[in-house]
Amino acid sequence: MPELVITVARFGFLILLWIFVFTVVGVIRRDLFAGARSGRLVAAPRGVGAPAGPPAKPAKVKRGRAAHQLVVTAGQLAGTRITLGEAQITIGRAEDSTLVITDDYASARHARLVPRDGQWYVEDLGSTNGTYLDRAKVTGPTPVPLGVPIRIGRTSLELRP
Repeated sequence: MPELVITVARFGFLILLWIFVFTVVGVIRRDLFAGARSGRLVAAPRGVGAPAGPPAKPAKVKRGRAAHQLVVTAGQLAGTRITLGEAQITIGRAEDSTLVITDDYASARHARLVPRDGQWYVEDLGSTNGTYLDRAKVTGPTPVPLGVPIRIGRTSLELRP
């Protein structure tokens, strides 16, 4: 009788091990190839701005200073500038993101910046490692003051006038 229990336990453990392996492979595959399914295979180049056409008014900050640019201050894309308009900015490893970052600690769809009521808000999109505004973890839509760093893994971003 004990040999039967041990054999069943071995097979049960083996089945659980394979389920774990397939789950891990599926998550990695989904994360790596998330942008390829969208049909857009163009990564965001330096200086991506607002859509073509007449320039949109930038969102205004309550103190009278407007945020005109999103600047990458640290990470592989340091120095990259994105001109802000009325459209939201998506940040992540997916190739259809507005700002494509190749940081190992970034998710495919990590965070987004959204203009609302004259202010820019940062939202975490359920990332694994989180999004930080200065040193505080972002848990919901959070207003972003000018010059305060937004950190995603090793990449830091700031809104600039």
